[in-house]
Amino acid sequence: MSPSPELPLLHDDRAALRADCGSCFGLCCVALAFSASSDFAVNKDAGKPCTNLQADFRCGIHSDLRTKGFRGCTVYDCFGAGQHVSQGTFDGTDWRQDPATARQMFDVFPIMRQLHELLWYLTDARSRPQAAPIAADLKKAQAETERLTQGTPEALAETDVAGHRQDVNVLLLRTSELVRKGKGGKKKQRRGADLIGARLRGADLNGADLRGAYLIGADLNGADLRTADLIGADFRDADLRGADLTGALFLTQSQVNAAKGDQSTKLPHTLRRPSHWATP
Repeated sequence: MSPSPELPLLHDDRAALRADCGSCFGLCCVALAFSASSDFAVNKDAGKPCTNLQADFRCGIHSDLRTKGFRGCTVYDCFGAGQHVSQGTFDGTDWRQDPATARQMFDVFPIMRQLHELLWYLTDARSRPQAAPIAADLKKAQAETERLTQGTPEALAETDVAGHRQDVNVLLLRTSELVRKGKGGKKKQRRGADLIGARLRGADLNGADLRGAYLIGADLNGADLRTADLIGADFRDADLRGADLTGALFLTQSQVNAAKGDQSTKLPHTLRRPSHWATP
């Protein structure tokens, strides 16, 4: 692919939107349910601790999750909601110390995760110089989202996350249009497209609209995905070796973790290269 100049991203700090498992009470290992599949070795009900969860809230097989059949754990990302609920919403009192709050804590966790996910997207949007025309609206939306995350457990439980997401999505769509302006085209409008197993090796997808696209197992080796809108795109087992995702819109750690890549994959500076990319 031929390089083309891109406007630089503004500096942004997303430390609070990255998982800090050492400050969390193992909420994703307890609050969430999962079923035996290619991602999980066993069934687990919501609210029931995973058998691999230790007394210190650490995973007993963390370094061997993929080989032990818990691939799904290596893909999941809470956007920092775990430590926020543990240390903020519940003031550092864990569900083992106060069993009476356990159910409430487990119910609040997925709500907080959704709000933190929206904060990730809004932070991304606000970092884009091209989004200057709606900067005030984005700032207001981020402030309101942050306000919701500071609520009491009772207030969080009553939060209309779906309604708030709809309001935020209007701004995210507008941001996408502004950033991708002049790069797209009818051939790049692939929102929600079924691209499962698609042969897209070396494809020019710079500025493409791939919102919600199914890219499961797609061959994107060497593809140009710069400034592509990737919100909600399913990258499970997609081949991103040599692909360029610098400047990609709304890309998350979970999406990257679900894909296959290597040292030649170019990622946004805000994301980490998964450790399992180093091995087949």
